[in-house]
Amino acid sequence: MDETYLKLCQIFPVLEGNSPSNAQDTITTFNYDPIITELKSLDIFDVIIEQIRLDCEKLLRHQTIPRFWSNFVLEKSSEQNFIKFESAVHQLYKDYVEFVEVMRRLEQFKISGGVPTGPQNEKCGFDITFKCTLLSQLPVDFEKLVDEFYKKSFWVFAGLAGDQDEELDESLSFCKACEMPSNSCKCTELVAAFNETNSRLLEMGILDRIAGYTLTTLIQEQIDKHVKDFCTGRYDESHISSLENWLNTAVLDWLTKIYNNGSLDMANAEMKTKDAINNFQLKLNYHLYEVYANIIIEQFFNIIIEFPDSQAAIDDLKVCLDKLDLRVHLIKTIKNSLETRLLHPGVDTADILTGYVAAIKTLKHLDKTGTLLQTVIEPVKEYLRNRQDTVRCVVAGLIDDDGPTDLADELAKSETMKGEETSSSDDMTNWEKWKPDDIESENTIQQVGGKNRPSDIISMVVDIYGSKELFVIEYRNLLAERLLSQLEFNPEKEIRNLELLKLRFGEVLLHCCEVMLKDITDSKRINAHIQSDPIFKNENQFDISALILSSQFWPAFKKDTMELPPAIKEQFDRYTKQYEGYKGNRTLCWTPLNGKVNIEIEHEGKTLDLHVTPAQATIILHFESQREWTLEKLSSTMNVPPSILRKRIVFWQSQGLIRESRDGVFILVEGESNSESSHTHDICEDDEAESAMASASDQREEELQVFWSYIVGMLTNLDSLPLERIHQMLKMFASQGPGFEFSQEELKNFLQRKVREHKLVYAGAVYQLPKP
Repeated sequence: MDETYLKLCQIFPVLEGNSPSNAQDTITTFNYDPIITELKSLDIFDVIIEQIRLDCEKLLRHQTIPRFWSNFVLEKSSEQNFIKFESAVHQLYKDYVEFVEVMRRLEQFKISGGVPTGPQNEKCGFDITFKCTLLSQLPVDFEKLVDEFYKKSFWVFAGLAGDQDEELDESLSFCKACEMPSNSCKCTELVAAFNETNSRLLEMGILDRIAGYTLTTLIQEQIDKHVKDFCTGRYDESHISSLENWLNTAVLDWLTKIYNNGSLDMANAEMKTKDAINNFQLKLNYHLYEVYANIIIEQFFNIIIEFPDSQAAIDDLKVCLDKLDLRVHLIKTIKNSLETRLLHPGVDTADILTGYVAAIKTLKHLDKTGTLLQTVIEPVKEYLRNRQDTVRCVVAGLIDDDGPTDLADELAKSETMKGEETSSSDDMTNWEKWKPDDIESENTIQQVGGKNRPSDIISMVVDIYGSKELFVIEYRNLLAERLLSQLEFNPEKEIRNLELLKLRFGEVLLHCCEVMLKDITDSKRINAHIQSDPIFKNENQFDISALILSSQFWPAFKKDTMELPPAIKEQFDRYTKQYEGYKGNRTLCWTPLNGKVNIEIEHEGKTLDLHVTPAQATIILHFESQREWTLEKLSSTMNVPPSILRKRIVFWQSQGLIRESRDGVFILVEGESNSESSHTHDICEDDEAESAMASASDQREEELQVFWSYIVGMLTNLDSLPLERIHQMLKMFASQGPGFEFSQEELKNFLQRKVREHKLVYAGAVYQLPKP
């Protein structure tokens, strides 16, 4: 028996606790029959087989695996870590091959002993034991060394695959991948070692267990870095094709070499290898799209501002959104960026409108249905609705090609509002073919109906207030200011703008504006006729030209007035008589504060030629007849409040013609005077031009005060009424045209203001007059 056991230990050294490498290779020549016969006679054949397995497992658990994991301690340099991992895998593979040889001999020993073979041989059983033992002793931070190995190999592969310019710093002659001088670069050797290491891990069946998570994490990090470096701030070109090409060449080729024994030829690869590569490709493609989409979404505000130059980025995002569920994240990000960067007091209304129009264009290109646009843009509309100068900025942008927005270009596209109205009614006409909006239902997304949705940019800008009348009123005010401030009227541009606006808003609403333009043209003709009268021309002390306006069609002027000097009044009366003689039963009502005066002043040997307002001209004319004036006396003479008069005297102080000798006393300067200051003159003219007409808010307030008398009458007769009832009665009895129309929300705000002024009482959802 002793001799038999010695022979058995020569074949299976693990029985004595020795390494499997000590086994003698006699399996093909050694006769197992005597050993098997004796073991069976002692009835220990099966015991010996089981003992061999246990001794292999013991040796594996206490020597081989601990020796392998003992190498997983990081060194300072990446090259040392690379070599350390390669050496550890090499030693483990050597031990594994020796154990596999033992299993092969054990399998042959069993067959010689007549033991039937099952579906799994001894090697399969050992592989399971090997993996379980290996994974049961995983160090906590084993992935650090694995990460160093694969990170270095990736950069080496990327360099050899075509990124040499990035990897090689020619100024230092230094290879960044292998960290060696360029003349002794070891990239090729590292790639060979890398391929061999992966082949051994694959053969042992532990590649995914050891490196799977590291590979996934590393590749995702590289994708994140590459997409961020390559795509951030570059909106003017599409990047999807180049990113996919980089993924296939730099990443998937690298993975293919890992799983296919260093070869890129997949024709003869095993099916499981092909499946592994395909799964990686699918997951990494989705990750690539997700990272790229998030990069675009994070920069979406800049993309909006730069549209249409950034259209390529929007097209790429559309491709990504077709593959990924990022709509909710997109909406949240756009809303936050708009509110953070656009909707705050530090941004001018004109700039907000520019961003608003750009957002409309961008989101309409991204989502043709308009549902995304309606969801995202609502906070901007609400913010603009609360800004007092929004309507004026919109109108200025519509009629001025050099305005703060490109609304003028949109207006020139000659799309009619009528087209919008008919399209909004199509849902009711073709209700059987109606389909709901294609939009995900989330808590952060409010469903927006398709009916009455504006179809173009101008319509959406007007939709800020939901009323065309308000924009037409503001346009009329702005047009009046432009016409009254122009020294030389050029009708072509204004007529063109008016015709385009008529296409949008209809001729009825803009009829007043058409009359205003006609008034300017008629005024030129009437002036020419009056000036052609030689008697009138000879009696004139100065030339006079009047803008004759049809008062019922023009916006209301401010009610401020001014007493003109007698000589000026006489000239105005003479002009009026000439007009009455020309027009028969018509006469003129002058507005002395409006207009321009070309005045020539001779003072102390110097001549000043200035364009001033009538109020400024009247002031200096009074100083011509009297050198010194008190503020109160001049105010009484001109019938102008002292506070306003003081502000207008400032112009002549800036010209050096008038100075304040003491508080409230102004005198004409004699002696050296300053040269004229044209920029101050312009500023004063602008101030006067702005104050010439009543603002839209002032006009609206007058209109609402008309309604107030009706409301007082209602509540006096009916005691108390709810908001809805008051609104219905006003619409029925008090409306006097488009200008007097208003919404229930506007009425509510007006009534609440009256409550704050203690002119109304609100209780139990009804309004009533306060008790005396």
